[in-house]
Amino acid sequence: MADSTPHAIRRAAARPRGWCCSFAGVPESPDRRALPAPSPSPASASVGAQKPPPPKSPLAPASHSHSSPSSRLAGLISPRRILSPGRVSPIDSEGSPAAAGTPAPAAEDDVEEGQQAAPFVAVREDAEEEEEGGGGLDLRLCLRGRDGRRVLMDLDSAVLRGSSAFFAGMVPPPGSGAGGNRVEVDGVDNLDAFKEAVELMFEADALRWLARAGVARAIAVLEVSSSIMFDRGIESCLKYIEAVPWNENEEEKLKHVFARCTFDESVSKDVLARLQQQCRSSSKDLTVQLVESITSGTNNGARKEMQSLVTGLLSKSSVYDKDLSGLNKGSLYQICRSCLSSLVDLFVEDLESVEDAGQGQAKTVSERKPMIERVSKQTENLNWLFDILVNIDMAEQFVELWAKQDELIRMHEQASPMFRYELSRISASVFIALGRGLIQCPSDTRSMLFNGWFRPMLMDFGWLQRCPKGLDVRILEENLGQALLTLPLQQQQSLFEEWFRCFASRGTECPNLSRAFQVWWRRSFVRSSLEVRR
Repeated sequence: MADSTPHAIRRAAARPRGWCCSFAGVPESPDRRALPAPSPSPASASVGAQKPPPPKSPLAPASHSHSSPSSRLAGLISPRRILSPGRVSPIDSEGSPAAAGTPAPAAEDDVEEGQQAAPFVAVREDAEEEEEGGGGLDLRLCLRGRDGRRVLMDLDSAVLRGSSAFFAGMVPPPGSGAGGNRVEVDGVDNLDAFKEAVELMFEADALRWLARAGVARAIAVLEVSSSIMFDRGIESCLKYIEAVPWNENEEEKLKHVFARCTFDESVSKDVLARLQQQCRSSSKDLTVQLVESITSGTNNGARKEMQSLVTGLLSKSSVYDKDLSGLNKGSLYQICRSCLSSLVDLFVEDLESVEDAGQGQAKTVSERKPMIERVSKQTENLNWLFDILVNIDMAEQFVELWAKQDELIRMHEQASPMFRYELSRISASVFIALGRGLIQCPSDTRSMLFNGWFRPMLMDFGWLQRCPKGLDVRILEENLGQALLTLPLQQQQSLFEEWFRCFASRGTECPNLSRAFQVWWRRSFVRSSLEVRR
C-alpha cells in the first residue's frame, strides 16, 4: 500500500475532472529539453507500482472495450502533448518512476508500430480512492484522428454518458465490470475540437472557458457538440458566439456549420438573426435611400466620404457580388430631377437678388451659405449621380435630361461667372462620356446637347482651367472633339466655325479642338474632292 502522507496523496475535489494525455511525438525545442533526472520520490514510486500499464498488443481489444464506427465528427489537434489540468507524472511502461520532463517508453497498446511517443499518464491526486473504486475515473476514451494521431483521456463515465447522447450508447453502464473500461472513436477530423468538446462536459462554467478559447475554437467545438449530441455544449457555444463580434472568416465558418448541422430554433434564433435578414429588404431600394441621404446632406466632408463609399459598393470592380440590373432607375432619376430643380432655384434666386440691387431695394441678410457653395453642392451631386448611372449603364436618359435644361441655359449668360462655370462642369462629364463611347445616345439627343451647352463650355473653359476640382482639361479637350465628330457633318461645320472664332480671339481661354477640326476638314473637303475627281 502506498504511503498516504498528506504531501503524497490528497483528497479528490468534489467535482469530477477529465484527464488526457497525448502519445504524439513531441519535437525537441528549447522549452522541452530534458532536465537532469532527480531522485524519484517514494510517493511517485509507490503510485507507479500500484498501476502499471498493461502490456497489450494495439490490435488486441480490451476486455471492456467499446469501439465506435468511423463517425461524422470533426477537428485537428496540435502534435504537442496534451496535459490534463492538475498534476502530471511521467510513468514508464514498467511502472517505475521516471524523471519529470524525460519521456519513457510507452505501453505497447498506446504506441503504434514505428511511432515514437512520450507517454504521460494523468495521475489523480485522489489515487487511493480511485484504487478502491471511488473518484469516478472509470473510463479511458481513445480518440484517433484521420491523420493517425490520437489522444487518451481518463474520464468519469457517468458525466460522459449523461452529457452526450452519442456516448450514452457506447459507454458501458455502471456495474458492467471493474475499472479499465475503454471506448475508442476512430476517424476524427478535428481531434483538437473533439477533445475540447469532451473537456467542456466537465467544466462548471462553460461560457468562461469559451471566452478564453475565442470564437474560432468555439465554432469548431459547436460543430463537434452537434455531431455527438452534446446539448449543453451546443447551447453554451451558441450563447457565447451570439454575444461577441466575428470577423469575416469566422462568419463564413459559422455559416458552413449551420449549413451542415441542424440546431433547435429556440437556441439558434439569435445567431441566425445575425447571419440572415429575417425580413429581407432589397439592397437596390436601400441604395436609392443612401443616395438620397447623401444628396440632401449638409456636411460637405461627410458627403464626399459617403459618395466614395457608395461609389465603391456599386463599382463594377467591387469585391461585393451584386446585380445592379434591377436597380430602381426611376428613383435615381427622380433624385436627379430634384437636384436640377434646386439648381434652377439657385440661379433664379441669384438673378432676383441682382435685379433688386439694381432697383435700389434693400436686400435681406440671408443666413444661408454663400451662393457659390450651394451651387457647387448641387453640381457635385449631379456629377456623382451621372457617374453612378454611367457605371450601371443607365446614363442615356441623363444626357437627354441635361440637354433639355433650356431655363438653365438661358440664365447661364446672365449669372456670375464665379459660379456659372459649375454648370459647364456637368457638361464636361457628359462630353467626356460621349467621346469615350461610354454612352450611346440617338443623334437628335447629341445634337440638342451641343446646341445648348457647347457655347457655355467655350465661355467657361478658362474658369475650368483655373478651378479644375479634379477635372483634367486635356482629357476634356480630346473627348469634346471626339463627341463633336459624332454629329452630322453640317452641324459639325457650324460648331467648328463657332469654336474657330472663339479660339482666335481668346486663345488658351478656349478649348483646343485643332485635332478634331483637322479630322472634320479632311472628311468634309479633302476626301470629297478626291471622290469628285474619280
